[in-house]
Amino acid sequence: MNFELHLKDLTMKKSTREKFQHISVATIATALYKRGLRHQVIQGVHPVGWKGQNMVGPAFTLRYVPAREDRNGIEAFRNPEHKQRVAIETCPEGHVLVMDSRKQAEAASAGDILITRLMKRGGAGVVTDGGFRDAMNIATLDIPAYHSRPSSPTNLTNNEAIAINEPIGCGDAPVFPGDVIVGDADCVIVVPAGIADEVADECVEMTAFEAFVAERVATGDTIIGLYPCTKEENRAAYEAWLAAKDASYFYHRIKHDEH
Repeated sequence: MNFELHLKDLTMKKSTREKFQHISVATIATALYKRGLRHQVIQGVHPVGWKGQNMVGPAFTLRYVPAREDRNGIEAFRNPEHKQRVAIETCPEGHVLVMDSRKQAEAASAGDILITRLMKRGGAGVVTDGGFRDAMNIATLDIPAYHSRPSSPTNLTNNEAIAINEPIGCGDAPVFPGDVIVGDADCVIVVPAGIADEVADECVEMTAFEAFVAERVATGDTIIGLYPCTKEENRAAYEAWLAAKDASYFYHRIKHDEH
């Protein structure tokens, strides 16, 4: 079998990956909204067992179409070029496999055996807008996974894997190969590859400021003039708060690594 695929460069900066690991999907969504991008959150998906750390990696895609009965008998899996299997075996290390399952979870997008193989090959995560079978087992694996709900029927029931690493829609979000996928305890967002570095930089600043705001609000401060920051005294208080953080604080670690 020939597993060779004609792939574009899907790499991302190590520093950008590190930054996104500390940033919430909500914060990224706000940064993208400022840039006119309003539909980058993959709707309707949630973690299959939250791993305690963000999923981050460039997108590698798989697209399903509705299955036609004469093409998708159980013997289809014997084909060594079956695209679902090929996608698992060719997704590059450090990438997130994103599946377009047409927001349909009546049949599984994949199960625990395939996701285990993806994990062993170094995949950074997997997302489907459909459902996984064996979800209780996938939840225990050391790989982030996101879906809409568990689904036990084999994917051949309703899905035919038709295309690998092409632009897709997943949960109503456009996903192009190489776009940066970030998942947290809530959901998943797609950051266009061309602006990923600048979005990560802005979101580091936003995340630190939001942590300061959360502390102030928890002590009883008003949000007026604080969030958003429209009073200079609040800006000065934030700068002092940030300066008082030791070198282990994520913001300072990231800034140190950049120099």
